[in-house]
Amino acid sequence: MSKVWMSAITGVVLASGAIAPGSAQQTAAAHLRAPATPLVVHDPYFSIWSTSDELTGGPTRHWTGAPQQLNGIARIDGKSYRYLGNAERAIPALKETQREITPTRTLVRLQSAEVEISLCFFTPAFPDDMKVMARPVTYLTWTVRSLDGARHDVTLYLDADGAIATNTPGEAVVWSRARIAGLDLLRVGSQRQPMLEQWGDNLRINWGYFYLAVPDGQGTVAAAAGNESDRESFARHGELPAEDDLDQPRMPQSRHPSAPLLNLALPLGQVDASPVTRHVLLAYDDQYSVEYMHQKLLPYWRTEFASFSALLEGAEHDYAPLTKRAVRYDAELEHDLVQAGGSEYAAVAVLAFRQAIAAHKLVEDADGVPFFMPKENFSNGSISTVDVLYPSAPMFLFLNPKLVEAQLEPVVRYAQTAHWKFPFAPHDLGVYPLANGQLYGGGEVSEDDQMPVEESGNMILMFAALAHAEQSTAYAAHYWPLITKWAEYLLDKGFDPENQLCTDDFAGHLAHNTNLSIKAIEALAAYAQLAEKLGHHEDAARYEAAAKAMAGKWAAMAADGDHYRLAFDKPGTWSQKYNLVWDQILGLNMFPGEIARREVAFYKKRLNPFGLPLDNRATYTKLDWTIWSATLANDPADFKALVHPVFTFLNQTPDRVPMTDWYDTVTAHEVGFQARSVVGGVYIKMLAEPQMWSKWAGRAEEKH
Repeated sequence: MSKVWMSAITGVVLASGAIAPGSAQQTAAAHLRAPATPLVVHDPYFSIWSTSDELTGGPTRHWTGAPQQLNGIARIDGKSYRYLGNAERAIPALKETQREITPTRTLVRLQSAEVEISLCFFTPAFPDDMKVMARPVTYLTWTVRSLDGARHDVTLYLDADGAIATNTPGEAVVWSRARIAGLDLLRVGSQRQPMLEQWGDNLRINWGYFYLAVPDGQGTVAAAAGNESDRESFARHGELPAEDDLDQPRMPQSRHPSAPLLNLALPLGQVDASPVTRHVLLAYDDQYSVEYMHQKLLPYWRTEFASFSALLEGAEHDYAPLTKRAVRYDAELEHDLVQAGGSEYAAVAVLAFRQAIAAHKLVEDADGVPFFMPKENFSNGSISTVDVLYPSAPMFLFLNPKLVEAQLEPVVRYAQTAHWKFPFAPHDLGVYPLANGQLYGGGEVSEDDQMPVEESGNMILMFAALAHAEQSTAYAAHYWPLITKWAEYLLDKGFDPENQLCTDDFAGHLAHNTNLSIKAIEALAAYAQLAEKLGHHEDAARYEAAAKAMAGKWAAMAADGDHYRLAFDKPGTWSQKYNLVWDQILGLNMFPGEIARREVAFYKKRLNPFGLPLDNRATYTKLDWTIWSATLANDPADFKALVHPVFTFLNQTPDRVPMTDWYDTVTAHEVGFQARSVVGGVYIKMLAEPQMWSKWAGRAEEKH
């Protein structure tokens, strides 16, 4: 089993992004065996992971678990070895000796007795550069060198399964090749192209086209729009057929003659100790990405490029500077994560980085305004769920507040329409990829099973945190009447919530929820803070006084010895009070510091091997909320004590899926949810570090 590194200092890295041969990987971050390793991870549809300890240990998969196979073979002196995937199990696998995950890259080193091959899957998901982040392109780079001092003949092979462009293997696909400036292209897509026809949770894209792009200037390249027999031919003879397979359309699961693949071979010639590099681009053109209020929206990269061919040409042009930028970006971010929370915290935050971004789709409205819209993966598939935006927001508040504006914008526009007639904030905009109006609970017609206090508090707190990050109330001012309506609702209903759901809806309805009450109090104080900055001094004074009075009342009603209750009317109970974190971060100062200190001390007594339970009702927890609760700690040792079991869970869980946020703290098993954006919430710790927050958010602001 290889070592998996979550590195705070990437050491010596080649310009290509590959691990430099023989470089010492000095790192202050903890070693973490990721439950799943991100490879090609962009959005809820274009998302390919390795779920094995080694790249050759199983097929690559979509985040839902459906196989979307990338397979790689290296011919070394006429002998074939697998370096990616397990479709040809009879072929021996190269030994994986190291795996490193950084925010934007996954680097894997493999070797035979003669040759070392380093792979780098690089997705330039820089939150502070939205146009680049929106590009649906991952670069795969190979770096090959001799290990024994001799020269070896090496050819690299890669193929991509047509299932990458289908929802189910029974859908027929078509494939082709093309040529644009500087690139040879192979592409595959479904025959029927049912754009935006299906909506739901456990779905994959079945419209648009997957591309494998090979740049010029890399020597001889053999490519074929073919099938599995081409892979077998390469494994046996080191060659691909000269002709494409024209027997199409065909299903990815077909065995006549075999499943359709995009295949390429890259002969490197005689390789010695000097590294030889090659790279390709893996890309997806979804044409239209989501539907918002019955209008099809384009992906945000269209603000920069008029066509997908132009995007590919631009991406190839930017390959070298982007890879150099990634080395610097990853090293600085990981360094700051370690400084703020320690090595184990940094490992968790690094693993969350690409997942949090890729659970969203960045699109543009008709005027080019960005919408950053998440899918509620393996929860219920909702799009732009407010209580999913709220826990994910810390990462984007930290790294680029404009992305939080882009999260909020489609929600507030919808809340202003006649479709939404309630005095509280909506829960969602529909089910991905159709954002045509709320479907959860009572939808647009009933207050039953809504989350009125939850979502109203979430929206106000996000507006306040956004103003804090941007040092401007301009965005809040634009929607002030709507924010005021929600504040008025919380003033009336927020302190002692009625029997209703909160974001932890899997736990069921609960009346008199103390943590939900904290959210309402903090939101009212945040509203007062915004009102003061906007010059509404009387409103500010009134709401601040109300929130302060509620906080005092809360402390008396929720007290239960050495901790505070789950519900006001339930003595002998407890819960994580993660919403209290805003008191410090936003400088609201509604609650005495003793409340947070008492809670943290109590949490330390309730730790199970794999984490802190969400409350006394069950042994499961929420990974994101645990980091929020840990951020209440004043002592770094207490923060690390609460984070350590989370790190241990990720290192030992038997469920090999992209990071779950809902798991059992005794068994380390996933309870539900995976690959969700809410893991961006682990960056809440960085918001509690004012200088770091100012540095990163300010850097993003300078670019806009």
